[in-house]
Amino acid sequence: MVSWALVTGATSGIGESFTRLLASHKYNIVLVARDLPRLQERAQGLEEKFGVKTYVIQADLATDEGCSKVENYILENQIDVLINNAGFGTSKAFTMSTLEIEQQLLDVLVRTPMRLMHVALPLMKQRNKGVIINVSSVAGYIAGGTYSASKSYLTVLSESLHTELAPTGVKISALCPGFTRTEFHQRGKMSMKGLPNFLWLNSDRLVEQSWSDALKGKAVSVPGWQYKLLIFIVQTVPRSIVRKVGMNVRSKQRR
Repeated sequence: MVSWALVTGATSGIGESFTRLLASHKYNIVLVARDLPRLQERAQGLEEKFGVKTYVIQADLATDEGCSKVENYILENQIDVLINNAGFGTSKAFTMSTLEIEQQLLDVLVRTPMRLMHVALPLMKQRNKGVIINVSSVAGYIAGGTYSASKSYLTVLSESLHTELAPTGVKISALCPGFTRTEFHQRGKMSMKGLPNFLWLNSDRLVEQSWSDALKGKAVSVPGWQYKLLIFIVQTVPRSIVRKVGMNVRSKQRR
């Protein structure tokens, strides 16, 4: 039977890398994003290069309507792989940001992956197979506003579900990358000047590691020695220092 994978935020960055990786493994791909022309362009490219089938869902996952559209599709179609990747960030401090932006962050980064998993998991459990990868971030280990808090939620929920579903054939994993060369920082109007080259990750390579780690049953995938070291340090030093570092990173991004 032909397998289908659904990827949110599928038109650029990590999500786009996942669509190509999964298509190379002969998964048919459901692409979810807001930009319809770009969705159609990416879908056509996958079909031509990998010979797979595609389906596009134009949806704004910051809205109830957009989230429900994807939920309904999962309910009505067999999805064997779910990649919760859609996201965005903001350069503004919490007290300087608008309530609308903060709510959108929560809706895209927390509500949407939670709801999509809540729909997909019972169906995967019935079939006793499936893979869910939640694209989180090393930012979830520091204190950097709503984005960090949201990513912490996603990592912890992934770990919890990984334990809950360990006796089944369903695999859950959180991908926690560091700085990755995508459009993410430009869209969030974040200044990344002066960031050393060794801190930048390649999207295709980290996605390959994430997929490998998920299939091996790892609850959390942290690509790159530099970020494994960073998380070790963050978990070792006093939390007061972690909070200061988190705020310093955020302030530099606002410049």
